[in-house]
Amino acid sequence: MPETPCPCGLGEPYDACCGRYHRGEQTAPTAELLMRSRYSAFAVGDAGYLLRTWHPSARPANLDLDPAQRWIRLEILGHTGGGLLQAEGTVEFRAHYRHDGQRGVLHENSRFVREGGQWLYLDSLA
Repeated sequence: MPETPCPCGLGEPYDACCGRYHRGEQTAPTAELLMRSRYSAFAVGDAGYLLRTWHPSARPANLDLDPAQRWIRLEILGHTGGGLLQAEGTVEFRAHYRHDGQRGVLHENSRFVREGGQWLYLDSLA
C-alpha cells in the first residue's frame, strides 16, 4: 500500500513530513515549515496541533474545523525571516480549498515568532 503524500506539497509521505510535527516527535525548524504543517493540520483535521502551534496571545479558546471544507493545494508565495537562527518571520501563501462544491482560495501573509525554540503562528498581516 503506497504511503499517503503530505498535503503540504513538499512531495514527501505524510508520516515522514508534517505527520512527525503533528505527533509531537519534532517541532518545525522554520516558519515556512510550521506554515506547511499548519496547512496540513487543516487538511487532516488536526485542531489540537493548530491550537498548540498558535501563540497564546492570539489563540482561540477552541477551534471547530468544518469537515465539509477540503483543503486541496498550498502555494507558498514568499517569506521573510523565519530561519533557523531567527526569532520572527512571515510566510505569504495561497491555500486552495473546496466547500459545498465551490472552489475558494485563502490568501494570507502570516506572521510567526519563535519562543522557547518553537515557532508559533501569531497572526495575519493586513
